[in-house]
Amino acid sequence: MNKTIVECPFCNLKKEIEIISETESCIAFYDGFPVNPGHALIIPKRHVSNYFELTRDEVLEMQEMLWYVKKVIDERYHPDGYNIGVNVNESAGQSIFHVHMHLIPRYKGDMENPKGGVRGVIPCKQKY
Repeated sequence: MNKTIVECPFCNLKKEIEIISETESCIAFYDGFPVNPGHALIIPKRHVSNYFELTRDEVLEMQEMLWYVKKVIDERYHPDGYNIGVNVNESAGQSIFHVHMHLIPRYKGDMENPKGGVRGVIPCKQKY
């Protein structure tokens, strides 16, 4: 068996992980190391490391799951906004090589100046 798949934490979810939703090809759960309360991950069940290697159907399924998970988080955590992101490859910060989409709730005051949002992945370029 492929060693990467055996060691992938998303292919072998821990029992204590709180699953938000699951379909035949996609699963969503709360991040084990959340940036903010309600931080969720949406992943395809098929082990694939690069978002751009997903099938069109997998991308659509993840997008549908995204909308559903947002509703759940809205009801449970009442955030003021969201960041949505996917890291592709190590140079972009990917550390678990199984595609995963972050849905990060944002709250007023969770950072001093959120202007620039996802541009903050390169801090010196966040301000414009």
